[in-house]
Amino acid sequence: MPDVGDLATARLDVSPHDGTTSATLLVTGPAGQLSTPVVTPVDDGAAWTAPVVYTAAGVWRLSWTVTGTGASEQHQLVSVAPTPGALGDGRVYATTTDLANALKEAPPLTAQKLLERASELLDSDFLLTAIYDVDDEGMPTHPLVIKGFRDAVCAQVEFWEEVGEETDISGPLQGAQIGSVNLQFGAGDNRSGPSYYAPKLLRALQLIPSKHIRFTGLAGC
Repeated sequence: MPDVGDLATARLDVSPHDGTTSATLLVTGPAGQLSTPVVTPVDDGAAWTAPVVYTAAGVWRLSWTVTGTGASEQHQLVSVAPTPGALGDGRVYATTTDLANALKEAPPLTAQKLLERASELLDSDFLLTAIYDVDDEGMPTHPLVIKGFRDAVCAQVEFWEEVGEETDISGPLQGAQIGSVNLQFGAGDNRSGPSYYAPKLLRALQLIPSKHIRFTGLAGC
């Protein structure tokens, strides 16, 4: 699977073929952008190649049109991944360096993605109605709050690395307390799924002094 920015060589094999065989390639990007790269014959027309630069993540379509002997139309879909380690559009409360320091070892290659998802979880499940000082971009400004959020998302990624990220849909925590807020998640006693929150995530939030953050409620509780 190519990544954004990769230069790949598209290839089409044609059979039968002869001197009348010719081929063209139309490349359609994920947003509908079109390009027609230069096509070069190989082995007297037995194959045709063209350079393709994948400039965006998503599904690309390569549409070959062959005329003359071997005439046909063929389409190929190519899935392109984002640039490895690229930052997402959302808020992220820890860097991969923070995670490496928390783990005391090299972080996984998927660290950036996991930190983004852990930050999304923190926002949606814990901070949606929390009150704390922020800057113009909505990021915390007090050092203890910054540290608490950083430690929380690193703890969640460490937890996912141990038990698997799929536990995020297995079932919520049945009880927790942060400051004066007592949290009960899920459907009660008839819900047997494990917690999908790292215990150290909860502790990191509990350690933030209450004068710097106030939890007024929780999404999904």
